[in-house]
Amino acid sequence: MNCSSLIQDHRPLGSGSQSRVQKAVDSVRVALQKSLGDSVPSLNLYIQTPTEKIFASSVPAGYFPITEDANFRFASNTKTFTSTAILKMYQDGWLDFKAKITDNIPGTAIPYVPNTPAWDFPYKNEITIEQLLQHAAGVYDVDNDSVPGFNGLSYTAFVQNADPNHQFSTEEMVLQLSKHQLSYFAPTTGYHYSNTGYSILGSIIAQVYSVKSGSAKTYQDYLLDHIVGPGTKVPLAIRFPVLATDTKMPVPFLGGNERTPGGQTIIFGDYNMSAQVAEGNGYSTPVSLNAFVRSLMKGENVLTPETVQLMQTDSNPKSGNQYALGCFFTQNLGYGHNGERCGTLSLAMYDPATDVSVVAFINLVDNRNLTNGPENTFIKCFYAIYDAAYGGRKALGYPGRP
Repeated sequence: MNCSSLIQDHRPLGSGSQSRVQKAVDSVRVALQKSLGDSVPSLNLYIQTPTEKIFASSVPAGYFPITEDANFRFASNTKTFTSTAILKMYQDGWLDFKAKITDNIPGTAIPYVPNTPAWDFPYKNEITIEQLLQHAAGVYDVDNDSVPGFNGLSYTAFVQNADPNHQFSTEEMVLQLSKHQLSYFAPTTGYHYSNTGYSILGSIIAQVYSVKSGSAKTYQDYLLDHIVGPGTKVPLAIRFPVLATDTKMPVPFLGGNERTPGGQTIIFGDYNMSAQVAEGNGYSTPVSLNAFVRSLMKGENVLTPETVQLMQTDSNPKSGNQYALGCFFTQNLGYGHNGERCGTLSLAMYDPATDVSVVAFINLVDNRNLTNGPENTFIKCFYAIYDAAYGGRKALGYPGRP
């Protein structure tokens, strides 16, 4: 559900940096609302400079703004956390990110991925961990693209529509690759974004951590124990549900809204994220997400500056060198990722040139018009988070949209 309340906001706007950023975000939301011809529930921006931290939430008249302590599902921003986990394991000598996924975990006779028929998908013996991180492995995405036998839907969409409480596993997803011999291309010969490729990375993280700890561990276990939890270098309240029953976000939270091509509106609140482990299952507040991406990209978190540089620069040439290890670079925004899931679009970036980080998110995915061209309503919502980020930077005197 959308946690904005039907109560007029009476906060004074003020006149400093907060006011300028608020006006910038308001202008983007109002322009999007006009372009869509329909309401935009909220558009939000958290921005940190060397001297300021500002949060601005733009909502329609009569609604309370979102607060900076509201949790939201940040979707594929999770991929940066997955890359961080892989690179932390590499840093600690637990794995070789250049290794093939069929190789053994260092010091063991146990392979990174199971040697079973379910995992016998195309090019499996040639794919490396690095290629999965770069979307260079050609692994078919059963979460985004249609799979034979599922009425033109992706595997995960079909199964979750039939049973919203289904407990997904990586093995059942890669089984579809093996069963139908699905692939986009041979490793290193192309670039194709793949959630399933990152699901495999999540399985590798769980497998390596289980071997190292001597007991069964999950992707979330490793993230909480070594990346964001209480005992880590930068402890943050960020969660990565792996169980189909772990559907609730803490209050306050921001629900998402999706408008379908048929004109319906789906409102997301509790949601089974077990199909999105390691590729899109994270949630947190804008404050925590900002603290993570900022400290990580500055080399002040669990990765050394040298490993962070590797993350930022070891890119897939077939992507035009735009996608590296779980992150990408955007001019005047820096390094980070974006995401879309459960009626929410988000962006988390850190710019080393200005020492400015941003987290922008909108709880609206408008899929009413998905045709190619300027009237595509999804693209309009997607661009809005970038416009908010650029607008907030410009309002504070930093370079905006190039």
